[in-house]
Amino acid sequence: MSTGTRPALARFAGNIPRAAVAVAAALALAACGSGTEKTEGAAKPSGGPSASTSSAGAFPVTVEHKYGSTTIDAEPKKVVTLGLSDQDAVLALGVKPVGSVDWFKEKPYGKWPWTRDKWGSTPPQIVGERDEYNIEKIAALKPDLIVAQYSGMKKEQYDTLSKIAKVVAQPKEHPDYGAPWQVMTRQIGKALGKTPETEKLITDVDARFKAVRDKHPEWAGKTLTVADSFEAGKYSAFTKTDPKAIFFSELGFTLKPEIDALAKPGWNVAELSAEKLNVLEADRLVWVTSSTGANERIKAEPLYRKLKVSQEKRDLFVPYQDPDVGAAFSFNTVLSIPYAIDEIEPLLTAVK
Repeated sequence: MSTGTRPALARFAGNIPRAAVAVAAALALAACGSGTEKTEGAAKPSGGPSASTSSAGAFPVTVEHKYGSTTIDAEPKKVVTLGLSDQDAVLALGVKPVGSVDWFKEKPYGKWPWTRDKWGSTPPQIVGERDEYNIEKIAALKPDLIVAQYSGMKKEQYDTLSKIAKVVAQPKEHPDYGAPWQVMTRQIGKALGKTPETEKLITDVDARFKAVRDKHPEWAGKTLTVADSFEAGKYSAFTKTDPKAIFFSELGFTLKPEIDALAKPGWNVAELSAEKLNVLEADRLVWVTSSTGANERIKAEPLYRKLKVSQEKRDLFVPYQDPDVGAAFSFNTVLSIPYAIDEIEPLLTAVK
């Protein structure tokens, strides 16, 4: 049921409000508090002391992205994250976003175990859902940096938001929602002037993956597929550019190129009918689902029951929420990965 490059549970890409009055009001709000001319690739200093002397020396920095490059002259004090999981890397680097978007129909604070302590008692303003942003709310926050890495931000949205603040859009050398977590983390870290801290975070997470691979050499070379199903008769298998598939690849499993071949160009999912469920045949099959009812529906599908991975009980059903392991490897960030590894390792080990 996933559409385009949109991740599971993030399907309803939208556009920014287009009403002239609304945009004019938003830009008026921005003009009251920005203090700089915000343009792609160049900017005038906003002035004022840096909040952190350790990061202040890193500026100016120029970050390249899908829509060009953005130069940030001084350490950002107020950050808005518009990528579905961008807040995790920002939080990991010691910055609390003042605004964020919603995902999974859950507010992006307080819920997820890996970020709960980071947010503390200062939650962000919700400024949109998935790729539909509330320009008025963003402008009212008077941010000096807007980050959109794990996103499908359109050029029209980028142009409008660039009149409010500096914008670092999604990485240019990867499809929307298809950049590795390391790339997105480095983009965020550079924009925040925290490249050394960012490299330490990435090194630590890479070490966690290596540790679990060393502990489970039996996973090396085994094929694994990741899938979901949100309605009867419709299934999605995730390609090598999806965070969920990337997560299991970094655990040591081998992904099936057949799934990539079935996906439409630029998509990170292959949409399957029941008749094509055989593409999911693998040494391990991980279903990430939203309900127990979905699990039972999948298991009852006659064509699914013919698969050896089903008959030999080498399939694993993992919820997105309660517990949150599915969400953790769907986010696949420097904060969620350690939690996801801790939760998924015993589940995978139990599957013979």
